[in-house]
Amino acid sequence: MKILFTWLFIVSLSFAGDATIEVIKKVESLPSLAVEESSSSYDDTFKLRFFKSLIADLNVISIFNVDRHYRKTDYDSSDVVVENKDMKYVLRYQIYEDDNRYFNVRMKLLKESTEVMSKSYKIKKVDFYMFISHAMAYDINEFMGEPSVEWMKRKVIFSRVVAPRKSELVISDYTLTYQHVVVKGGFNVFPKWANKEQSEFYYTSLDGAKPSLKKVDIKAGTVKSLLTSDGMMICSDVSDDSKKLLLTMAPSGQPDIYLYDVATKRYSRVTNYRGIDVNGQFIDNGNIAFISNRLGYPNVFSKKLGTSEVEQMIYYGKSNAACSAHNEYIVYKARESSNAFSKNTFNLHLISTKTDFIRRLTATGVNEFPRFSKDGDAILFIKNYKAQSSIGIIRLNHNKNYLFPLKYGRVQAMDW
Repeated sequence: MKILFTWLFIVSLSFAGDATIEVIKKVESLPSLAVEESSSSYDDTFKLRFFKSLIADLNVISIFNVDRHYRKTDYDSSDVVVENKDMKYVLRYQIYEDDNRYFNVRMKLLKESTEVMSKSYKIKKVDFYMFISHAMAYDINEFMGEPSVEWMKRKVIFSRVVAPRKSELVISDYTLTYQHVVVKGGFNVFPKWANKEQSEFYYTSLDGAKPSLKKVDIKAGTVKSLLTSDGMMICSDVSDDSKKLLLTMAPSGQPDIYLYDVATKRYSRVTNYRGIDVNGQFIDNGNIAFISNRLGYPNVFSKKLGTSEVEQMIYYGKSNAACSAHNEYIVYKARESSNAFSKNTFNLHLISTKTDFIRRLTATGVNEFPRFSKDGDAILFIKNYKAQSSIGIIRLNHNKNYLFPLKYGRVQAMDW
C-alpha cells in the first residue's frame, strides 16, 4: 500500500494547468525589432512556419519588443520596408535550397537601417529548420551582449502518456516543434539525460515484474538494463560530471534516496526514514535536496552526503513538492489552496539556500515538474489543462513565462 501511495505521490507531480502565456511582471521598455523575409525558395506555407518559429524565439530571448507582422522585401534592398522605418532594429533573412538540397538561411541585423551583424546557416534536412531559428535568436542575443541562452539549443526529452499504461519517450526542441519518438511500446516514464552532450539518457520501465532503470545510447541505438527494485526505481538527478545518480528505490517497501556510482555500478543509501523520501536533487557543496513527508505532508528538505543531518528548506505552504536545484537555488511546486469542491492552485516558487529569499514564479493554475537549465537562466515546467499539455519556459531575469502546447497525449515528466 505504501508503494502504491508513493507512486501516486510522485506521478501527481507531473500533471496540470492552463495553456496561456503569462507575464509575471511588467518589464522595462525594450528596443523594437521587426522581421523582414526575403525568400524565393519553398512555398508560402513553409515560409510562414519558419517566420512564426523565429518570432517565437525572438520573444523568448526577451530583449526586444518584437513586431509580429509578416513583411517581405528584397534581401539586398538598401532600405527597410516603410512600415519598419521607425523600428530600432530590423532582422532581415532569406531561406533557400542549394544545389545539394541543403536548407540554408542567411540573415543580417540592421540598426536604424545600418547593418551591424550578419551570419549564414546550413543544415542537411529542412525538417530541422527550428534549430536554425533557435541558433539565430541565440546569436543575436550573444551579439547584443546579453547573458547566454545556451539552453535554447539543447534538446528536451519527455515521456508522453498516450493511453492507459502506454507511453512514448520523445526528444524535441524546447518549443515542441520538432519531435522524435525514441522509445515506444509499453509504459516508460521519468526520462533523464545521462550527460551534458545529450547522447544518452536514463528512464524507468514499468513493463516487467519489477520497475527497471534503463540507459539508452542514442547514437549506438542500444538499451541497457542497469537496476531493478521492488516497488520503485527512478533516476531523479545526474551529477554534473555524469558519474553519480540519485535514485529513488524501495527494495524493502520503504522509498528512500540512494546514490549510484556509474563506474562501479554500486549504490549506497542516503536517507533512511519510515515514511516517503523521493526526488533527490544535487545542490551545492555536497548537499542534496529531496521531497519527504516527515511533517505529515510533502515538503523540501536538504541533507549533506555522508552525514545524518536533515534540514527543512521550505516554511511556506503545506504541500511542497517537485523540486529542482541549481547551485544555491531551489524551485518547487506548492499548493496554495485547499478546496474540496474545485480545482486547487499549485504555483512554482524559487528560494535561496543562503538567504530567506522566496519568489513566486507563476500566478494561476497548476504548475509542476520544474527543471532548471544547466546555466540556471531559465526553468522548464509542465502545465496540463483538460486534455492538453504544455511545456513552459520561465525566464528568471526577465520575469516572463512562455508556454508551448503538446499536440496530443499528456506530458508525464521531462528533462533538458
